Amino acid sequence: MISGKFAITIHILTLMSRRPDEYLSSDYLAGCININPVLVRKEISNLKKHGIVACREGKFGGTRLARPAGKITLEDVYNSTVECVSLGFAKNDPNPECPVGCRINESLDNLYQNINNLICCELKGLTLENFSRQFAAQTV
Repeated sequence: MISGKFAITIHILTLMSRRPDEYLSSDYLAGCININPVLVRKEISNLKKHGIVACREGKFGGTRLARPAGKITLEDVYNSTVECVSLGFAKNDPNPECPVGCRINESLDNLYQNINNLICCELKGLTLENFSRQFAAQTV
């Protein structure tokens, strides 16, 4: 199902792209996003697993981008945060004797796959650096 994970993750990464040489704390990031730091740490853990961010522990620890923002596409972010877009299925199994019910879930699977392909095509051409430019005049 569609969730806010992508938006939260893009917010985190955009903040990091604005200060690429600094390790930002999860408390700082959470304050900017107005969410619990535990949620930020959960997303950071996932981003680290996908090689998008690097973390450092300790008093001066935090997280920063693992590679330049120009080398991170929004498709990379999407693929690391969203398994696939699904608008959902009925909670009960359709009647297999129904001319629609016998194939509805297969048809929805195909539709959702097409939607995901379109999303990836759109996001492939956008880097985090490109996305972040719209916030250049604002200070963090």
